[in-house]
Amino acid sequence: MCENTVLPKQNGRVAIVTGGTRGMGYETARHLAGLGMHVVIAGNEREEGAAAVRRIQEEDVEGKVEFVFLDLTSLKCVRQFARAFKDRGLPLHVLLNNAGTMMVPERQTEDGFEFHFTLNYLGHFLLTNLLLGTLKRSGRHGGCSRIINMSSATHYAGVVDMEDLNRRICYSSHGAYSQSKLALVLFTYYLQEQLTAGCFPVTVNAVDPGMVDTALYNNLWSLAQALKRPVAKTLFRTPAEGASISIYAAAAPDMEGVGACYLYNSLKTQSSDSSYDAELQARLWKKSCELVGLQG
Repeated sequence: MCENTVLPKQNGRVAIVTGGTRGMGYETARHLAGLGMHVVIAGNEREEGAAAVRRIQEEDVEGKVEFVFLDLTSLKCVRQFARAFKDRGLPLHVLLNNAGTMMVPERQTEDGFEFHFTLNYLGHFLLTNLLLGTLKRSGRHGGCSRIINMSSATHYAGVVDMEDLNRRICYSSHGAYSQSKLALVLFTYYLQEQLTAGCFPVTVNAVDPGMVDTALYNNLWSLAQALKRPVAKTLFRTPAEGASISIYAAAAPDMEGVGACYLYNSLKTQSSDSSYDAELQARLWKKSCELVGLQG
């Protein structure tokens, strides 16, 4: 976020921030609440969530903040979360798909999907689609609802293998992670195309926070962790610095009505060549709908 960017008050607007209990998600939730938003922090650690809410409330923010349990690796839980949110009758102006995991050993979710693919992408794909009606109704032309997907520079090395999305033939944690981040960019562009075609007041953008010193790197092997510590302060951004681009995408006036962007340092940046492959976007969308049980 540019140093001279002044963000307007966001009173009356509602945001959901997944993975908002720590790191960049927490800093994003804190800042949006400070602007006056009603922020729902969605995460899978109840005690951590309650502590995050307390810390934000202690700052005497203008907005409201609350924690609601959400396990993105469980499609059943995603459905329960979306149903409960819609039952409250609240509007939804910002959906920030921030939660993620990185470089974990091979494992499957309760639904039988690869862990990175589900937590980083497929759970957010389902959540977004289930809340899309609310986002459409909450937005207006001149005041669009905004969906922000947290990608990464690793998506440039990503390959979406439509024949083996769960990486069962040849698993590598880096390959699984980079695929999930590329999938988010493909999803961003395809969804924006559909929303634009339907003239709906909703925008979708992908953001790249850069290298941020967060718990995501806890899964690096021990030597890499040891090497990371002395350079973290010079090479890595702080969580607050990393969150600035999400906050910008969520609240900046110059992002009003602007979608299908890949944002790095608050600038529109070219994403990978494969992310613009319209056929791949459509195939991934259709397959994702099949996997989560949605109508394509």
